[in-house]
Amino acid sequence: MSSVIKILLYVMGAYLAIVGIAYVAQRKFTYFPNASRVAPADTGLEGFREVELPTPDGERVIAWYAPAPAGRPTILYFHGNGGGLANRAMRFGRYQNAGFGIFVMSYRGYSGSTGSPTETHNIADARLAYDYLIKQGLKPADIFLYGESLGSGVAVQTAAAVPVAGVILDAPYTSIVEVGAKAYPILPLNWLMVDRCESDKRIASINAPLLILHGTRDQVIPLEMGQRMYALAREPKKIVVFPEGRHIDLDKYGAVDVVRDWILALRR
Repeated sequence: MSSVIKILLYVMGAYLAIVGIAYVAQRKFTYFPNASRVAPADTGLEGFREVELPTPDGERVIAWYAPAPAGRPTILYFHGNGGGLANRAMRFGRYQNAGFGIFVMSYRGYSGSTGSPTETHNIADARLAYDYLIKQGLKPADIFLYGESLGSGVAVQTAAAVPVAGVILDAPYTSIVEVGAKAYPILPLNWLMVDRCESDKRIASINAPLLILHGTRDQVIPLEMGQRMYALAREPKKIVVFPEGRHIDLDKYGAVDVVRDWILALRR
């Protein structure tokens, strides 16, 4: 066997080993949880209480809930893939101060929730959170979904399945497969990935007003993905682009005011 063939076989073997590791460990590259369970009050938030959502398969999902003032809607919030609830406490407080109720669900393995996150679990648990709010007396017209980054896919799939007043997508992606392919172009992720979160195939099923927020300088989920999602969505829809915005920092550029004004305009 020639040395060239030996080298090619070695390279092929190494590549297949990398592909195998990527397949087995793929969720380690998708989810980056902070597992610590922190009480809302310990982050400086007032008016929030912790809620435990028991799942049908015996796990426990932790959520934070600040009920809405009389006559005001509630934001059901799905966060991104890194950190947990405590990391976003300031953002939750901003929406509470804007006059909204807010219910924030963590994913399995995050913020004291048991189990491990998967696309299937995330969507099922989001439905538990929605059903919890309905049992608290809220009507679908009282509930706005907010999906941040990874959570945009959770919001899209939830809104495609249940009635809501509106949907806000902050840095939405077309699919996790496409995001991953930009980060790891040498891997055949279209064949490998189990949690695909193909929002581009579902967004046209949303029958609620849609607001998309995206930063021009987002290096994690490029603006082009948000624009494609906007093009695929039904009316009524709106996209707001923040020229200085990066990934999940749009509050610095007035995103909370944009969301507040959009929700209140729909409620008139």
